[in-house]
Amino acid sequence: MTDEYLAPVSLWLTRLPASPSALDVPLHRRPTNACRASSQSEPRDQYDSTYALKTHRRDQFIEWIKGLLAVPFVLYSQPTGVFETNGFNVTQMSEEAHRRYAEIMRDVEVMIDDHITHQLDASRVPSKLKLLVPTIGNFFTRLPLEAAFKFQDRKRYISSRRFVSPSFNDVRLVLNTAQLMAVTTHGTLQLATFDGDVTLYDDGESLEPTSPVISRMIDLMRKNVKIGIVTAAGYTLAEQYYARLHGLLDAIASSTALTPQQRQNIVIMGGEANYLFEFSPTSPHLLSPVPRERWLTAEMASWSDAGITALLDVAEAALRDCIKNLNLPATLMRKDRAVGIIPSSSTVRIPRESLEETVLVVQKILELSVGGRDFDNKLVPFCAFNGGRDVFVDIGDKSWGVSVCQQWFGGDGAHSRIRPEQTLHVGDQFLSAGSNDFKARSVSTTAWIASPAETVELLDELAGFMSKKLS
Repeated sequence: MTDEYLAPVSLWLTRLPASPSALDVPLHRRPTNACRASSQSEPRDQYDSTYALKTHRRDQFIEWIKGLLAVPFVLYSQPTGVFETNGFNVTQMSEEAHRRYAEIMRDVEVMIDDHITHQLDASRVPSKLKLLVPTIGNFFTRLPLEAAFKFQDRKRYISSRRFVSPSFNDVRLVLNTAQLMAVTTHGTLQLATFDGDVTLYDDGESLEPTSPVISRMIDLMRKNVKIGIVTAAGYTLAEQYYARLHGLLDAIASSTALTPQQRQNIVIMGGEANYLFEFSPTSPHLLSPVPRERWLTAEMASWSDAGITALLDVAEAALRDCIKNLNLPATLMRKDRAVGIIPSSSTVRIPRESLEETVLVVQKILELSVGGRDFDNKLVPFCAFNGGRDVFVDIGDKSWGVSVCQQWFGGDGAHSRIRPEQTLHVGDQFLSAGSNDFKARSVSTTAWIASPAETVELLDELAGFMSKKLS
């Protein structure tokens, strides 16, 4: 990347106005992964945009790319063309902006390739990208950013805009597309895992038979891609998951496009990584619970019951303190593998800031109590997250849930599990503080979406790339 791109980065990051969208809010640390697009994505909530300026809600990588793209936008956009008629050529402006945006994406792509080289060599010398974006983590695949930008530019007309610079959402969707290209055109996708709320269905709702996402998921299964629904919902009974997923499960059971073996290529992992259910066409609710001894990984089997209980006890005490100190209209709920707070009434909504404060307080207390951060604790890993309406602390996290799916479906050849570069996790919550899809980045590639409608668009893109590879 040339110096003309690097020099003004800090200037643009500090001076460009923040978007009022909740989606324009990035994250403060990223342990690993191929697709770096990540931030809280809850368009269902409307909050003061100044909250987006908090440090723990920033994503340095995406902000950095936004800053790079802001330079050619300022230099080549022609906002006065709206008023002037002296030979102004919008097409010429658009072509030049497109060229410069694509060049920047190509330069970032090259820097990611260099970063991967350092990563594979286990070099102690940081890559150039690591020096520029200290929070950058590892990548499981390379990212064809230039091709992905051109794809998205044809859909979103980013280069044709004269008043709105490339946004967080623009960069996020470019990164999503690049990741899809990487796991299809440049690789082989074997496992797709999905979050539930806000990813497959609206928050608190169910996957109804009319949902357009169902036919796309069945199409993936028809192509022998395994499916894992990795959700924070910690139910112990099959009927409870059937109530949330009945549209999909009924469609799988009645589908004539799937073979009996393909119907088995779906599992439900509940409570982040605590309850596994497999598809069972003869069961009343089309799901059958799988005993833990059949699916626990070796690492998970080492977690002691005493350690789990002790951690949940500390979390419960911390949550009670938060209810008292913040005067939260909440009720505490304790489960065998989780503890959390929920609104005391269905008509009550706990302020988002209070939920985030609760997450950060509980997380810090647990870190000090159990001797490790929530994503690298060696005793009993946990996940403290903001569910949008509640706060829960689960044993394990989605990285373990995705890992179980990888092990359950197995790999090919010498591999006993599906590899990270062959796995794609789709979710809406990628904040380090208070979001649970974030953890999946340590074991798989990821795509960050903002709504069930975006999931449908993402799966359509995925199907298109898979078809191109087959042809």
